[in-house]
Amino acid sequence: IVYGLLRGGARWDTKEHSIVESRPKELYTDVPPIFFDPILDRPTPENIYRCPVYKTLKRAGTLSTTGHSTNFVLPIELPTNVPAEHWIKRGVACVTGLNF
Repeated sequence: IVYGLLRGGARWDTKEHSIVESRPKELYTDVPPIFFDPILDRPTPENIYRCPVYKTLKRAGTLSTTGHSTNFVLPIELPTNVPAEHWIKRGVACVTGLNF
């Protein structure tokens, strides 16, 4: 179980069990605890946004030998009632912590 993530650009709706628009003046919201259950060759379900998780607010990092940013952690699949492109255009992402 992973907890303590923050999401920018969207919030979790407990009634709809999906991500929805943020409330006004709400920059970052807590992500509910996530249980990771790895499944080999699992087909991607419909109505899913693959939300990137970053270590810091700065979404850039040095490219590693694998071709990924050193700041990128993993994508998490979040249910949505709108197309994933909606959240991509809004730049919705999760971070492991804020740097105040």
